[in-house]
This record gives sequence, C-alpha cells and structure tokens, in this order.
Amino acid sequence: MEYELVVGLETHVELSTKTKIFCSCQTKFGDAPNTHCCPVCIGLPGTLPKLNKAVVEYAVKAGLATNCKISEISKMARKNYIYPDLAKAYQISQHELPLCYNGFLKLSSGKKIGITRIHIEEDAGKLIHENDAVYIDYNRGGVPLIEIVTEPDFTSVDEVREYLENLRLIMKYIGVSDCKMQEGSMRCDVNVSVRKKGETAYGTRTEIKNMNSISMIAKAVNAEFQRQISCIENNLPIIQQTMRYNETDNCTEPMRNKESLADYRYFTEPDLPSVYVNKEDVEKIKNTLPELPEEKLKRYVNEYSLGEKEALQIIKYPNLANYFEKMIFLSNAPKLCTNIMLTHIFRHLEDDDAKESCSLSVNAEDFAKIVVMLEKGEIPNNSVKKIIDKMLESGKSFDELFSKSDFAQISMHELELIVDAVIKNNPKPVNDYLNGKTKAMASIIGLVM
Repeated sequence: MEYELVVGLETHVELSTKTKIFCSCQTKFGDAPNTHCCPVCIGLPGTLPKLNKAVVEYAVKAGLATNCKISEISKMARKNYIYPDLAKAYQISQHELPLCYNGFLKLSSGKKIGITRIHIEEDAGKLIHENDAVYIDYNRGGVPLIEIVTEPDFTSVDEVREYLENLRLIMKYIGVSDCKMQEGSMRCDVNVSVRKKGETAYGTRTEIKNMNSISMIAKAVNAEFQRQISCIENNLPIIQQTMRYNETDNCTEPMRNKESLADYRYFTEPDLPSVYVNKEDVEKIKNTLPELPEEKLKRYVNEYSLGEKEALQIIKYPNLANYFEKMIFLSNAPKLCTNIMLTHIFRHLEDDDAKESCSLSVNAEDFAKIVVMLEKGEIPNNSVKKIIDKMLESGKSFDELFSKSDFAQISMHELELIVDAVIKNNPKPVNDYLNGKTKAMASIIGLVM
C-alpha cells in the first residue's frame, strides 16, 4: 500500500521592531532575564495595550512579499489558554479577520504553496528548565510576531524544506526579521497527516511543536510520517495530539491532546480598536519593498551570466549580495567578481553568521580595484590569493600594502631575450636536455627565473 504525506505549516516569525507590540519595552535578545518587562507585557490588572504601528507595517510587508491580499479592516482577538509563560492567561492575536490572507509562495518545481493567512500577535515568555526547576523569563512576552499559516499543500519533506528556506530568506530580505532559528526568532509548528495514495480526504492530523532548525523539522516530519503509517497498518488509532520530536531516538512523542478551536474561546479584544489599513498605505509600503530573492536570482543569471548554483550561494546572504553588487557596479566584471567572492572572500567568512553580517574588514571599493587591475593585466592571477589574504588579515587596502611595481610583469619580447641569453651562456644543461636528459629543463627554467 502506498501512502501520501500531507503537511501544513504554521510559522512564527518575530518582528525586528525596537519595541514590543503593545508597550514600549525593548525587544533585544539575550539580556538578563526579566529586564525588559512592564505591567502591560506581563498583564497586570488595569493595564491597557496600545498597538505598535510598525508591527502592522512589517506584517503588511510580509504579506505583500508572499503575494497576499491585505485586509482593509482587521481585528485583534483574545486567545484564551493557561500556561506559565503567559502571565495574563490569554494571548492577544487575530482570529476571524487577519491582516493578510490568500497568498502563496512558489517552489522551484512551479508548485504554489497556498498561504491561508498572516496575522499579528504577541509572543509568550520563555520557560527555562534547569536543575529540576522551571524558571520563567518574560523578556520575550509581548515581542511582536507574525504567524504565517499555509494550506495543507506539502506532499514531501523536500517541499517543506524548500518553502521554509525561501520564506526565511524573503523575511530577511524585506528586513522584518533576522529569522535566527537558534534564537527562536523563527519557529515552526508542523501539522502532519497521512492518507492512502489517490484519496482526497484528509487523515487525522497531529501537530509537532518546539523545533528550532529546518533540518530538525525535516527529520521530525519523516519520523511522524512513518509513525502514522505504522499506526494505519497495525489498525491503531491516530489521535489528534500535540507531539514533540525526540532527536536522540529520532521519533515523535505525545505531549498532550491537541486543542480544538473551541478550547481557545476566541473573542474580539475589547481593549483595542480595529486595525484599518487603506489602499494608499499599502501602496506606500509596497514601494519600500526591495528586490526579492527570486527576482535577484533571475537577474544574476540573466544579467551577470552566473550559474544558478553560484548565484544561490551569494543571494542566500542579503548583506553579502549588496557588497557583491557594489563590486560589480565599480568594476563592471561580474565573472571576476564572482570568482573572487566565492574562491577567496568566502574563505575568510567562517560561518553563516559571518556571511549574514558580511563582516569584512575591507570595503567593496578596494576589491573592485583588484578586479580592475586583474582585467588590465596589472597584477597576475597567481598573486590574487596572496593579495586578498593580506588585505583581509590586515584590514588595509591594496595601496596601503603594495604598489603595482611589486607585481610588474615583463613583456614577451623581454622574456624571449632572457631565454636566448640563458641558452647561449649555459651550453651544458641545454646539451643535456637535447640528449634526452629531461630533468635538465628544471635547471634552465631556474636560470631564466
């Protein structure tokens, strides 16, 4: 019997606003616990939230970049549940009228993954399990989120992985989030069900939570797919549950029975007015969108004649791509710039974080100058590595470290005169070579050099 995987994703993306969604507390990550909290974000009685306008603008940007329609009027709602990291026992989110809806992201296969909705909401605090105790850090409570909900359109793990990589890149390009999964600024809940090949009805779904990397999500989906197939083949019921992924044993385990929509007792948030976004506002935000990764990839291939694999290596990092384009603009030599970037500069950027920040001690103008000198033949190709290494290690420009005369090359005519003189003045190695002793050529070359 053949089975088909069916997956839908709920991706939470923390927005990079300076302050929280309903108060003026900072959103900075990594500071001492409970230092970015106030009566509003921990929900003390009598406090009133005030919606951060930048959160709405960032969410509209995300909607436009994922081909969504933007609601002229949307409403905030209370989602009620009790958990230690949610001090006021409800989360302010959106329910019936989300800000963005009916979008899609296209995969490399041409398949469109439907985006049901993007809504804004507040994040909860963080539980820290240490020494048989549980501590609560409310710094994250009230940090603005967008939740991007897809249709159950994924039928393979590869589609899930590609979608998440594309979505993460888009969010970084439009500047709404750094999407650092290791810091929790992009998190994903995965809804998984299984059905027999050819069936159209959906099976019972489970939701896998608390995953902090795309590779872990891929492993978890595979593990849950196999578990559900095993249940079907052994006539065991599949229960609608919230699951966790056990990386050690590569399996999924139940956390609790899955809540239904009714369990959350949604109702319109009484302390906040409706959110109104007119067409003029949407158009203004649309005009601030940068070139998106898909468009940039096409341009690199068509305009710069890069291979798709080369282009993808660079556009994966927005800051690095901007640096690269500056080099090309100043040198007008895309192929040489690509070679220098991928062969020499990449070696000095040790990990993804270094590439993300483009933490180079030398500016693009200095590398563009190297490219121009290479084009003119003023420096030899075999000196490029030495030059770039020394520049990046010292943080100094070419002019501060070298002069063109350090790499001056003689003409072919001058070289021929030198070779003639060596042959004339050194008959022994020449005769040895002519008599079959090929090793004598090394001696002749040495003399020429």
